[in-house]
Amino acid sequence: MKRRLLKTLIPLLVIAVFVGGFAAQSFAAAQFDRVLDRWQKSRKYIGDDDISNLTMRATYYSAEFIEAYVQSEAGKNLWTEQETEDYKFKFLKALRLEEMIPIQIEFDNNAETMHPGPFDIMVSLIIKNKRYKPVDYDKRFNFAFQGKKEGLVYFPRYDEKTGKDLLEGVNSVTLEIRGTVAPTITRGNPTRFQWDVSRDDPSKLYQGTTAARIETDRLIKRLENLRKDESSEQARLDAIKD
Repeated sequence: MKRRLLKTLIPLLVIAVFVGGFAAQSFAAAQFDRVLDRWQKSRKYIGDDDISNLTMRATYYSAEFIEAYVQSEAGKNLWTEQETEDYKFKFLKALRLEEMIPIQIEFDNNAETMHPGPFDIMVSLIIKNKRYKPVDYDKRFNFAFQGKKEGLVYFPRYDEKTGKDLLEGVNSVTLEIRGTVAPTITRGNPTRFQWDVSRDDPSKLYQGTTAARIETDRLIKRLENLRKDESSEQARLDAIKD
């Protein structure tokens, strides 16, 4: 009797776990889609022939988007808590949030060949009516292309002279892509994407073990830089003595 009961229960438990996992993944995916709708903007241009087209997308890497993206990846890949923390740590390091404002830009170009280089003069981030050029960006954007291309563009988070947080007290930011990136299909008009960043708080991402690892990594780099400075200073002193 017990064996029969076990034979009946085990398949049911397996099915329940599978269905439960699928439901959880579906819920996480739906949540991520809602977050993505808030932080990803797009604009599609249609050529005069009604066939050629160009789609531009821009995703602002807010704290909400980053956390939702990490959890979405964890759900899809069935990661453990430690694996999720490892991924989050590496992801945050790549985004350089402590210094930069990262925005992902995507082009799906089914029109004229685009000549976006040098790309740093084609894009700017407008904060309080002031334009900021990229500090760094995916250099593949410098080359002419048709088809799809995407990459990260990094804008400064702090004022170069004062060190002040550029987003402090700011309600919105606007990314502008010049019309000359594809002058025919855009008719020379710039493309603008605006985000409400009034409630964005990147510090929320730096909590728990991830925060500790990032702080340790920062201190190690600082010590390495101090050692380099000491070596350079010693080399200069040795040169003076000689």
